[in-house]
Amino acid sequence: MSSLSRELVFLILQFLEEEKFKESVHRLEQESGFFFNMKHFEEKVQAGEWDEVEKYLSGFTKVDDNRYSMKIFFEIRKQKYLEALDRQDKAKAVEILVNDLKVFSTFNEDLYKEITQLLTLNNFRENEQLSKYGDTKTARSIMLVELKKLIEANPLFRDKLLFPTLKSARLRTLINQSLNWQHQLCKNPRSNPDIKTLFMDHSCTLSNGSLAPPPVNLPVAAVAKPAAYTSLGIHGPFQPAVAAPNAGALAGWMANAAASSSVQAAIVTASSIPLPPNQAVSLLKRPRTPPHAPGMIDYHTPDHEMMKRLRHAQSVDEVTYPTPRLPASWSLEDLPRTVCFTLHQGSAVSSMDFHPSRQTLLLVGSANGEITLWEVGLREKLVTKPFKVWDMAARSLQFQTAGLKDAISVSRVAWSPDGSYVGVAFTKHLVHMYAYAAPNELRLHIEIEAHAGVVNDLAFAHPNNQLCVVTCGDDKIIKVWDLTGRKLYNFEGHEAPVYSVCPHFKEDVQFIFSTALDGKIKAWLYDNVGSRVDYDAPGHWRTTMLYSADGKRLFSCGTSKEGDSYLVEWNENEGVIKKTYTGFRRKSNGVVQFDTTQNRFLAAGEDHQIKFWDMDNPNVLTSSDADGGLPSFPRLRFNKEGNLLAVSTVDNGIKILANAAGIRSLRPVDGPSFEATRIPIESTAMKGGVESMTRSIEKPRVLEDIDKTKPWQLAEIADPVQCRLVALPDTDNSSKVSKLLYTNSGIGILALGSNGVQKLWKWARNEHNPTGRATTNAIPQHWQPNNGLLMTNDVSNVNLEESVPCIALSKNDSYIMSGVGGKVMTTFMEPPPAATFLAFHPLDNNVIAVGMEDSTINIYNVRVVVVNRILRGHQKRISGLAFSTNHGILVSSGADGQICVWSIDSWEKKNAVTIQLPAGKAGVGDTRVQFHADQIRMLVVHESLLAVYDAAKMDCIRQWCPQDSLSAPITCATYSCNSQLVFATFYDGNVGVFDADSLKLRCRIAPSAYLSQAQLNGGQSVYPLVVAAHPQDPNQFAVGLTDGSVKVIEPSESEGKWGSVPPPMDVIQNGRTASSSANSSHNPDQIQR
Repeated sequence: MSSLSRELVFLILQFLEEEKFKESVHRLEQESGFFFNMKHFEEKVQAGEWDEVEKYLSGFTKVDDNRYSMKIFFEIRKQKYLEALDRQDKAKAVEILVNDLKVFSTFNEDLYKEITQLLTLNNFRENEQLSKYGDTKTARSIMLVELKKLIEANPLFRDKLLFPTLKSARLRTLINQSLNWQHQLCKNPRSNPDIKTLFMDHSCTLSNGSLAPPPVNLPVAAVAKPAAYTSLGIHGPFQPAVAAPNAGALAGWMANAAASSSVQAAIVTASSIPLPPNQAVSLLKRPRTPPHAPGMIDYHTPDHEMMKRLRHAQSVDEVTYPTPRLPASWSLEDLPRTVCFTLHQGSAVSSMDFHPSRQTLLLVGSANGEITLWEVGLREKLVTKPFKVWDMAARSLQFQTAGLKDAISVSRVAWSPDGSYVGVAFTKHLVHMYAYAAPNELRLHIEIEAHAGVVNDLAFAHPNNQLCVVTCGDDKIIKVWDLTGRKLYNFEGHEAPVYSVCPHFKEDVQFIFSTALDGKIKAWLYDNVGSRVDYDAPGHWRTTMLYSADGKRLFSCGTSKEGDSYLVEWNENEGVIKKTYTGFRRKSNGVVQFDTTQNRFLAAGEDHQIKFWDMDNPNVLTSSDADGGLPSFPRLRFNKEGNLLAVSTVDNGIKILANAAGIRSLRPVDGPSFEATRIPIESTAMKGGVESMTRSIEKPRVLEDIDKTKPWQLAEIADPVQCRLVALPDTDNSSKVSKLLYTNSGIGILALGSNGVQKLWKWARNEHNPTGRATTNAIPQHWQPNNGLLMTNDVSNVNLEESVPCIALSKNDSYIMSGVGGKVMTTFMEPPPAATFLAFHPLDNNVIAVGMEDSTINIYNVRVVVVNRILRGHQKRISGLAFSTNHGILVSSGADGQICVWSIDSWEKKNAVTIQLPAGKAGVGDTRVQFHADQIRMLVVHESLLAVYDAAKMDCIRQWCPQDSLSAPITCATYSCNSQLVFATFYDGNVGVFDADSLKLRCRIAPSAYLSQAQLNGGQSVYPLVVAAHPQDPNQFAVGLTDGSVKVIEPSESEGKWGSVPPPMDVIQNGRTASSSANSSHNPDQIQR
């Protein structure tokens, strides 16, 4: 439809509105798809007219058009479903579930299952995520806010949310002008023409002897009255759409075509019409169209059809909203410029990349072919992998002939987007892929002979929702590989070695930018058709391209053969340079490397310095020499948060620079996590101003500040001022805490009392606690359901003194299962036997392993309410269960001191061992098991020992027995969230913090540090029965006490951690042996006393 036809529709819409044809107005809006009337949409949503809501939406988008549309329809149908449930109309709810919501199950099956589970509840508000659902009107209002954001963000609604600003009765005015025009063309115009129809051109006959009258200017009211069209016309001026190239973000790059002509209108000039003197004539003016208005050109090639749809988007599962670019509210303190320390790599650094989520995990490639994994927070090399050919026999004859005569260097290292794989490109033929398992394991995955000669670059991409590796090399080819080493695409077209690749995606279109040593930039779709772009990069030599973190802005940086360096931003729409950044030294002998961060800054290494730019300003913002020692062209890399910057040095090292938040995150990794401790820059500046922030950066607390000549000492915490703690508020402490859990999100703590009552505490998100996570800096709220009823297990006919409480929380925090000697949350089978331990399957929240009092294990399917299997192998009740997806096993432990290993595929028993207790200790008592984060090691806890086992072989690697200051029996123990520490509680009230690898004691927390005077001086002994570790903060833990209270404990702000890593020698500087040390021997009698 032409631009004028589109404008005519708007005129008709205005006319219909003025004439109060309400239904016709909205019908035309929907059928034309030109204007989305948000007011009408809101009215229908508030009225709950769901069929009309979806019918109206259908004129603009369909469910599967894009992720924004999908989210819009999902929110509407979910609300309709919840309202049916709220009316207790289960039949209607099932109909909506099957007919309307089923379509979303293919995209998120787990979510669909959770929605289905709501049918089983008497009140869906019992689901934690829906607990704050209010009345229907409020819920619809809240949903409308979300829908409006989604609609505004949806590219399909672009230019459809604003109605043009029109004068009242614009269509009538145009009709009057036309009638005037027709009347002037009459051969015999009458003074009072009688115009009876608009269906035919007007003409009138001349009366005898009469003269031509002046033109008739009919008042608008003669045709009809109207009022202002306020409901549609309040949005501001409308720019008519005309044909132009460039409908998509890369259409200009891909089209290689000149702008097409705009719509022309027929014109009648005034000079061709004879008019009487002084006669005012209303003429139709030629419509003017802006030369660069948004276009509606129809591309006629498949490439153009694809590229027309390019728009910015994030992940497939998430929706983000565009925000206007506001004036920058930042300062130089946002940049990581404070030098904290230097890591000694040992060989020249050639490439670096930070882990996408673990902000202090740095991958480094070296000139000697070695790759190293650094834990920056610990200043420790976790893994070093020297170069070697994994399978020489599988290599080509060319490679085997060349052999390893020349040194092989790393040209590029990169993490996969989810951090599960590492890719390494080498300067000779090969690419190595490693599978990463936290915290420090890199397993060989595959070796690919990718190119003939140097592999210059490597990057990960997701074409067709499949994780792939994109490589390029001196053989002038770009290749795409899947993770099995199979080549999927082979892009040829460069006439020089390909220097870099930059995969990216917009909406559902995946593409790759590539640069070559002749300065050519090309773009490729995943179709083996060929390049869509052929442009020249500034400098015409070595150039790399990067997108900003949000994917909205494209930059390139490079150096010419003459030594001139260039940093530019590209206009994707036109394929031209949008901005050139200045500040490089003339005639450099090397190649500039650069990086982007925070969607705000650029950094490049040149002239022994790091130079920073604001993306919106071409001039250098600031520069730093990082206290000296940088090469002419240092390699540099930001972490994903932008609070750390790694820079290579001339002496084969890496300097770590940080801002204030980065300095806090650089506490050793067993210190508080960055998210748990960071304070917004804005709030800090408000309190102390920029100067106070500067002072805090100038003297960061790093390990180098610690006096390493001091002898190691066990940290003893005996006073409340030596740590931070908060007591969770509770009005009923009538029963001891038997089980304790953090929610998986880290925002709450769940406790199960010996009386079957469950309690939940949740931390609020506010300015004092911006993350909303559990912290000792704020007191949480004791949460209760809206109906005021306690979450209580069925304990009728149960002997609470002999019962064994058990509880498990689903991975998505949506529901819990628990039992105290009776039914499990009143939905499971009747006892006996009673459940004694629960564990959700890690890959399916509908499957739960239930350990029983009679020593069996039931594999229970919650969804179909069926026991799939009953496992038998223990002699006494089950006291521990732990799944390992890496090994495909379930490990169970019993009160008989036995550990069994079961296959989760066949549920057959694979192995069984009895724990090795110290001499004189009976093999009875609860035994619990927990997997290390690496899923290889396993913590075994018994009242008489802590032990670490190899889960694959079930061999005991190391164990520790109570002794000296920690001589009482153990009540409970757990790994910290990063598996670097073990928190253990004892019957005498002590808490021990152990190094997880060595099981050496780092810190002892005495009861006086966390118990109140009333608890210490009371008639009954108070001690912790259970301990739980925060899921994100490795130094925070909570203890549940025998008096029913719960305490959350963290190290002091000044320390930030629980003691320090014990020395490798089992000697403490006070002259006695380290009785707290562990022994790796399998003979418990050899453990030191």
